Parts: sequence; structure tokens; C-alpha cells
Amino acid sequence: MIGFYDYTVVLTYLSMISATTGIMLCLNDIGHPYLGMFFLMFCGLCDAFDGKVARTKKDRTEQMKKFGIQIDSLSDLVAFGVLPACIGIAMLRSSIEFSIFPDFKFLHLADKPAITKILLTATAVLYALAAMIRLAYFNVTEEERQGTEGGSRKVFTGLPVTSAAVVFPVILLIHIFCKADLTLLYFVFLAVVGFLFVSRIQVKKPSTRGILLLIGIGVVEAAVLAYVFIVMRRQ
Repeated sequence: MIGFYDYTVVLTYLSMISATTGIMLCLNDIGHPYLGMFFLMFCGLCDAFDGKVARTKKDRTEQMKKFGIQIDSLSDLVAFGVLPACIGIAMLRSSIEFSIFPDFKFLHLADKPAITKILLTATAVLYALAAMIRLAYFNVTEEERQGTEGGSRKVFTGLPVTSAAVVFPVILLIHIFCKADLTLLYFVFLAVVGFLFVSRIQVKKPSTRGILLLIGIGVVEAAVLAYVFIVMRRQ
């Protein structure tokens, strides 16, 4: 078979599987669109360690290294570009209705005006496009940088796409504590984050401590969401 299948690529493959599962759940009636958030956060967890795991193998060939770089970017596009967009599209047809906090039930929304659907769908598509541009630009500039500097990058130009795993679950956490329909707010976040992907803002690469902090935030988000959806969901 073509490709590589050692332990250095396992986390990237798991991220891709998670992202694809989340997309399927969002675009079909198998589960509620917010379930995609759990798969998004799992993708973020895999991405936090895939590079570190890959670098532990000292005898990787140049072909293995380049393969790892390519599948990482392709997986990131699906996980942090397409999946968040699909979650937004799914939110156009389904939301959450609260009665007395924290009791709630899933609610299928009435059809929104056609122009609203078109504009919000366009926002989701442009978000995914921005993620693709960000990843491709990073790959090109990183290859050039390594050819002249070597070592690891200290500063990113543009917001890294992996930030989606921390940013978008915040919408659902806000929703837990209010009764408003936050679908439009989610699409505002898509537009802002998508713009930041392709902007020239400088983002310092997080240290190991920073990565652990982000993972901690993600774990707290996942724990709160799991508690509400599993323990407090109205039967």
C-alpha cells in the first residue's frame, strides 16, 4: 500500500477520522449539530501532540517527513476549516430550547428567509476558503523559511486554523447560560476568525505551557458540554 502507517501519523489519521465523523453527524439526522463540537475539540487535542510525537522518531526519511507535513495540512483543512463551517450550516436548521435552566430540549427551527440562508451559507463557504488559503500560505512560507533559517518558527502570520478548536465551542458555552438563538453569533465568529486566518496579524507560537493551558481550556469546555448534554438533557 502507498502511504506510511507507523505511530508518527496515528494522531493525524485519528484527527481526520474525527473530523469526518463530525461532519457526517452535522449534515445528517444522526445527531444534533452541536455534537460536532466534541469531534472538533478532539481534533484540536490530536493536533496539539501530532508534531511532537512525529519528532520522537529519529530515523524518519525525508519522504516520511514531507508526507507528515502534507497529511497534517490536509487533515487541518477538514477538521478546522470544513467541520466548523458544517456545524454552522447545521445550526441553520436546529438549535436548543431552554425551559428552566439547566433543563433543555433540542428544537428544530422554522425555515429562515432565503436571503438569510444564502448569506450565512456564503459566510461558511468563505470561512473554509480562508482556512485553505491560510494553510497553503503557511506551507509555502514555512518551506522557504526552513531552507534559509532552520529550526522551529517562533511567530505565525495570521491566526492558526487550529484555534477553531477553542474558539467555536465558546458559542455553545454561552448558549448554555442564555435563552437566545446564537446561530447568527456563530456565523459572526466564522466571519471574524476566517478574516484573521488570512490577515497579517502576528501570533506568537505557544510554548509547551501555553499548549497545556489551551488543552486545559478545551478539557473544561468538553466537560461542561458533556455534563449538560448527557446528564441534564431532557429525556
